[in-house]
Amino acid sequence: MLGQMMDDALTITSIMKFAARVFPDTEIVSVTGDNPRHRSTFGKAFTRVHKLANALAKLGCAPGDRIATLAWNDYRHFELYYAISCSGYVCHTINPRLFPEQVSYIANHAEDQWVFVDPVFVPMLEQLQSELKTVRGFVVLTSKDAMPETSLKNVRCYEELIEDEPESYDWPELDENSASSLCYTSGTTGNPKGVLYSHRSTVLHCLGTNSKATLGLDPNETIMPVVPMFHVNAWGCVYGAAVAGTKLVFPGPKMGDGETLAALINEEGVTFALGVPTVWLALLNYLQESDSKVESLQRLVVGGAACPRSLMEAMDAYGVAMHVGWGMTEMSPLGTYNTLLPWMNDLPDDEKMAYRLKAGRLIYGVEMRIVDEEGKELAWDGKASGRLQVRGPWICKSYYKLEDSDAHLPDGWFDTGDVATIDQYGFMQITDRTKDVIKSGGEWISSIDVENAAMGHEDVAEAAVIGVPHPKWTERPLLIVVVRPGSEPKKEDLLAYLDGKIAKWWIPEDCVFVDEIPHTATGKVSKKDLRDVFSEYSYE
Repeated sequence: MLGQMMDDALTITSIMKFAARVFPDTEIVSVTGDNPRHRSTFGKAFTRVHKLANALAKLGCAPGDRIATLAWNDYRHFELYYAISCSGYVCHTINPRLFPEQVSYIANHAEDQWVFVDPVFVPMLEQLQSELKTVRGFVVLTSKDAMPETSLKNVRCYEELIEDEPESYDWPELDENSASSLCYTSGTTGNPKGVLYSHRSTVLHCLGTNSKATLGLDPNETIMPVVPMFHVNAWGCVYGAAVAGTKLVFPGPKMGDGETLAALINEEGVTFALGVPTVWLALLNYLQESDSKVESLQRLVVGGAACPRSLMEAMDAYGVAMHVGWGMTEMSPLGTYNTLLPWMNDLPDDEKMAYRLKAGRLIYGVEMRIVDEEGKELAWDGKASGRLQVRGPWICKSYYKLEDSDAHLPDGWFDTGDVATIDQYGFMQITDRTKDVIKSGGEWISSIDVENAAMGHEDVAEAAVIGVPHPKWTERPLLIVVVRPGSEPKKEDLLAYLDGKIAKWWIPEDCVFVDEIPHTATGKVSKKDLRDVFSEYSYE
């Protein structure tokens, strides 16, 4: 027997129509190259989305075409998100931090038809355009007055493109399972892999992450997604804010600048922001150096890498609660979010902090398990450590144009590549990546735990740990540190600092100081590059 309920399709179009009708006056504030503080509203933005949809049709776009963006977080990128997907095309967000050869690879692999590009990335495309086999033309995301001189062929100005288009568009009735957007992994091993999201998965992820137990957006908040729109849909904020009627503040190209972020927070009344640890470290450094405050800011979400305890404690002092989230490109991306259970608020500070630093608890819609090397499911006891696997309606079942993947298991689960523990309360803790775990004397060492402990030292700006050969123990951890400006710590003091904070046999036998630690295109520490740099290092 079937239920007797309406079966309206779950599409991004429904989000757009809802926001335009219910929250037309909610603000969208952007920093752009041609306007340091552009102001719009959901109503104005979606009117322009109609104009853009008409323009896309005139460019000859066909259903299913991949339309690429190479852009920052701003209102024009927001318009592209909706106009492309709601028209029946696929919005392919390209990460400009990828190497040029990776950009050309994924554009060709996706068979992109048009590329909408911020002016700052035009020189990159000028160098690559001869390699882009399927791209028919380019649209520069700027005004007529700010349009740069360029050697790009068949190039248009965004504002001129949409200027004379009608403000109405007959949106197609889309199947909720039709593709809406495309994002490629950062490709730390092999070529980047494409993750093709559907309208259904996007809407369900939006509803799941907007619950009070997770992001909990509402019309009284002002959200600033510092996590980029060119990577995993800005963690769904572009859709979640529209559903909840939440004011959006886009930092544009200034997303890594602590002074700009502080100014936007204070001047626009930002209450909530999302980003990777390096972003919040930049904000914290600016606040400390300038003796400034961010009084409107109530909470931050940190993801992409483990949150250092020192960072969370420092933001506590500013009255800002930090929440850890975890997910992946393949998961749309959110899978867990850290909110404490009521009784945990009464725990001693150290015990409470230990829970706050975990990756959090499952979001409804995601299933999770940990397994040993034989695939046997392990207990949720906070002790057993195993490969982390997930499944759910917003998790990819296969990669784009890739039939086989070791990560997609025969029983329908996705292997994340992470090693984790889960306790009896459902709190998950990432202990390492499978390829980054250090095996010393037959026992596992969590590089993440060692890094977090080292980051607690006042002279450490950033830390990373890799395994290097050892004649007795096979492998031992090596601590790699970037020191804070003006500091000159001794390695002996840093290593001594770790005593009592981690297991004694986890303490690295050496510490190396470097000017910078390499990062992937998504802001994570690149252990692969570090292992290449220190390939000749050993304890022998």
